[in-house]
Amino acid sequence: MAEMKDVFGQEPHPVEDDLYKEPMRKRRKSDRDQRFRAFPSVEQSALKEYEKLESRTRRVLSNTYQKLIQSVFLDDSIPNGVKYLINRLLALIEKPTVDPIYIGLFGSTGAGKSSLINAIIQQAMFLPVSGESICTSCIVQVSSGCCAQYEAKIHLLSDQEWREELKNLTKLLHRTEELGREEADAWNRDEAVEEATWKLQMIYGNGAESKNYEELLRAKPKRKIPTSRVITLKAEEAEELSIKLDPYIRTQRRDWDGEAAEMHIWPLIKHVEVTLPKSDLIPEGVVLVDIPGTGDFNSKRDEMWKKTIDKCSVIWVISDIERVSGGRAHEDLLNESIKACQRGFCRDVALVVTKADKLHLPEYLRERKAGNQAIQSQREAVLERNEMIKLQRTRILKEKLKRKLPADFKVLEASDLVYTVSAQEYWQQALLTEEETEIPKLREYVRKRLLDKKRRTVTKYVTEAFGLLLLTDSFSSTQNLPNEHLHMSVLRRFAEEKVELLEKAIGQCFACMEQPLQEGIRTARTSYRCILRACLVRSKGNQGFHQTLKAVCLKNGIYASRTLARIDLNEALTQPIYDQIDPVFGSIFRTGKPTGSALMPHIDAFKHSLQEKMTEIGIRSGWKYDSCKKNFLIQEISAILGGLEDHILRRKRRVYESLTASVQSDLKLCYEEAAQITGKKACERMKDAIRRGVDRQVAEGMFERAQERMQHQFQQLKTGIVEKVKGSITTMLTLASSQGDGLYKELADVGSEYKEMEKLHRSLREVAENARLRKGMQEFLLRASPSKAGPPGTSL
Repeated sequence: MAEMKDVFGQEPHPVEDDLYKEPMRKRRKSDRDQRFRAFPSVEQSALKEYEKLESRTRRVLSNTYQKLIQSVFLDDSIPNGVKYLINRLLALIEKPTVDPIYIGLFGSTGAGKSSLINAIIQQAMFLPVSGESICTSCIVQVSSGCCAQYEAKIHLLSDQEWREELKNLTKLLHRTEELGREEADAWNRDEAVEEATWKLQMIYGNGAESKNYEELLRAKPKRKIPTSRVITLKAEEAEELSIKLDPYIRTQRRDWDGEAAEMHIWPLIKHVEVTLPKSDLIPEGVVLVDIPGTGDFNSKRDEMWKKTIDKCSVIWVISDIERVSGGRAHEDLLNESIKACQRGFCRDVALVVTKADKLHLPEYLRERKAGNQAIQSQREAVLERNEMIKLQRTRILKEKLKRKLPADFKVLEASDLVYTVSAQEYWQQALLTEEETEIPKLREYVRKRLLDKKRRTVTKYVTEAFGLLLLTDSFSSTQNLPNEHLHMSVLRRFAEEKVELLEKAIGQCFACMEQPLQEGIRTARTSYRCILRACLVRSKGNQGFHQTLKAVCLKNGIYASRTLARIDLNEALTQPIYDQIDPVFGSIFRTGKPTGSALMPHIDAFKHSLQEKMTEIGIRSGWKYDSCKKNFLIQEISAILGGLEDHILRRKRRVYESLTASVQSDLKLCYEEAAQITGKKACERMKDAIRRGVDRQVAEGMFERAQERMQHQFQQLKTGIVEKVKGSITTMLTLASSQGDGLYKELADVGSEYKEMEKLHRSLREVAENARLRKGMQEFLLRASPSKAGPPGTSL
C-alpha cells in the first residue's frame, strides 16, 4: 500500500474522464450580449452579427447531421462517402468558436507586468505589486468569462514532477566533504544553493536542506497538499479573491517570518489561471499572461515557460523607463520574443515601456538637446521625453527585427511598436490624462485583434460549412454525366502532376537553408571557445558560482532562476548558427507572394491551380448543370489546405529547436561528468570538464550533426505535407465521383438546410460591408469631436 501513496503520503487522485461530458448548452441571448461589453457599440454590432452568423451555421449543420444519422441508423454498412460527410459535419459542429488570443507580458523582475495587467483590467491591486523585489512567482493567466464569480485555479506540480525536482535539489545541496570557512561562506552565498534551501524549507520546514532525497520522500510537508493538484478559489468581489490569491503567487522575502500557510506550497505551483466575470474592459477570448523573464529550475515549469511564450500570438516586452536603454536582461527578453516569432505562433511584438511618468525635471532640462521650445512644466517634459523614447526605441527595435525576420513580416508594418505607459498615472491622473497613460490604447489594440480574428474565423467557418452542404445536397441528386469518369481521370492526373511540382517546390524552399547553415557552422566553430568563456566567467570569479554551475550541469546546460539571468550553454553555442539562418528560416514560413524560399505561397498557388482546373473541367463536362459538384471541389480544397497551415505551424518549433536539442544531446555526458565533481577547486575543475567535453564534441562534428538533424526535420516536414496533400486530394476526388462508384446512397432531403446555408454564405459580404460602414462613421465622429484636455491642475 505504501507504494500506492505519493511523495506527500496521500492516495493518488483519480483522473476524471472528460470523454462523456454533456455537450455545452446553447448560450442565452443575454449571455451572448454580455460577452461584448468590452467593445464600443459600433464593434459590438459587428460582433453580434458574426456571432449570429456562426450560431445559425451551427444550427444548420446540427440539423443536417441529425438527418444523416437518422437516414443511415439501421443500415448494416455505411458508404465511405457518407462516413466522410458525417465525420466532417461533426468536426465542424464541435469546432471551437475562436481559439483564445494569448497576449504575453514578458519582462524581468520589477518591470511592472502585474501593475500593467491590474490597470488594463481596472483592478488596482488585484495581482501583487512591489517596486522593490520580484512579486509574481509563477505564470499567471488572466481572462474574462461568463462565470458569475471571480475564480482562480492554482495548478500544482504532479507527484512525479516534484520528485524530479526534489532529486535535483538534494543533489545540488549534497556535500561530500567538510569545507573551510571561506569555502563554506561562498557555498552559502551561491544563488542556486539559496534557492534550493529556501524551496525545501518552505515545503518541509527548517533543516530540510540537510536531509537526503530518501529522507525527504518520507517527510511530511508543512501544509497538506490537495491530491487533485488543483486549488480553486472563488469570491464575489475582486478584492476578496485578490486577498485569497496573494499568498499563493506573491514571492515573499526570505528573511520574512510572518508568511501565511499558503506560502508553504509556492515551490509546487506550476501556473495560475484567473477568470474575471464579464469584464467591461477585457473581452472574452483574450488571455493576458504574466510571464517571468527567466524560466524555472524545474523542468516541467521551464518547459511550460517556453510553451507559454510560443503559444502567444502577441508578446509585449515589458521594461521600465529607467532600464529600457540597455542591459543584458532587456536584450535577452527581446531576443527570446523574436525567437517566438520564428518557432511559435507569435505574429506581433511590441515594447511596452512602463513607469513613463517618472522623470527628474532639473536633470532632464540640463541634458535636453532637442527642440527650441522651452519646457514649462513636468507634464510637458514627460510627454516630450516619452515621444523621444518612442521614436528612438521604434527605430532600434525595427532594425533588430529586420535583421532576424523577413522583410515582409507583418510586425515590421505595425504603426505602434513602442508604447509608453504609466499604471500609476492611470489611477491618479495628477500629471497625465487617461489617454496619455496609453492604457486605453493597449485595450483598443486587444479589442481590434479579437474583432479581426472573429471576422476571419467566422468567414472561414461559414465558407467551409457551405462547401459541406453543397456536397450533402448533391448526394441524392447527382446524376452520371457523359464522360464524367474521363474528366475525373484527367483531374486526378493533373492533381498528381501538381503534387509532384509542389514536392519539388517545398524541397527548393528547404534547400535555401543549406548555405546559411554552413556559414553559421563555420562561425560557431571559430567562436565557440569565446562564447563558452563568456558563459562560465563571473565578475566575482568563482565566488558564489560553484553550485550554480552544478545546477547548470544537472539540467543539461540550462539554469533558470527567479533572480539571475537565464543560463543556456546549448543555446549560446548555437547562437552563431541561428544568427545566420534566422532571416531565411523566417522567410520560409512567412506569408506573401510566392518566392523561392516561401513555403505557404507555394501551397496557395497549388490550391489555386487545382481550383482553376476544376472550374475548366466543370465547364467542359457539363458541371454547369451540376454546380454543386464544382463548388464542393473548390470549397473542399480550401478547407483541406487551410488545415495544412496549422500543421506546419505546429511542426516548425521542432524544426527550429533541433539545433539546440542536438547540441544538448551531444553534450549530455559532458554535463553529467562535470556535475559529479566535488572537493577542492571543484568549480574550476567543472569548467575544465565542460571545456574539454565541448572541444571533443566539436572536433567530432557536433555542429555538423546539428545541421544534419535540422535537415532531417525539414525532410520529415516535407514528407508529412506531401502525404497529407496526396491523401486528402485522393479522398476528395473519390467523393466527387458519381453514384456508380457505390459510395453514395439515397439520403434524407437536406434541401431546406442547403438553401439556408446559401443565404448565410451570401450574407458574409453584407456583414463585412456593414462593419466597414460603421467603422467609417465612427472615425468621422472621432475626427469631429474636440480633443480632451490635460488632467486638472496641469494647465499653465
